[in-house]
Amino acid sequence: MVTKKIMKKEENMSINKNSSKQFAKVKSSYKWEEQRLKDRKPVKGVFRFNEVSGGTLKFSYRKYKGDPVEKFTMKDGEVYTVPLGVAKHLRKSGWYPVHLYEVNETGVPSKAIGQKVHRYNFEPLEFVNDEEFNNPHANKDKDIVTVMV
Repeated sequence: MVTKKIMKKEENMSINKNSSKQFAKVKSSYKWEEQRLKDRKPVKGVFRFNEVSGGTLKFSYRKYKGDPVEKFTMKDGEVYTVPLGVAKHLRKSGWYPVHLYEVNETGVPSKAIGQKVHRYNFEPLEFVNDEEFNNPHANKDKDIVTVMV
């Protein structure tokens, strides 16, 4: 009979562990659900394709697990209404580094990112109250270069 009691205690412990894990999952998914809803807010703006004037950019986007993969086709200079998450993605991504090669005073060569050349951008036409969207490079100390053709 002692073994039966021990097994019951182990069963109860495993149930408690599982229920706490499920609660943790629900709690963390709630945090991301709030941000996901913010990222779905529609934003109107102009797409700028700096690398190819008048060109078209095609891309797929999905940020959160469970969301469908959305396909976008955007032409330079056109006005689009897209979700805020897509607009943030267009402002943050799409750049390549121009490396800076230096030799310090002891003669040791080093490499760093000297400039970021942005291939494309999304400029909002309406007020967006999101610090990260309005100034995505606020904490960067590197020069930003936008290629205009």
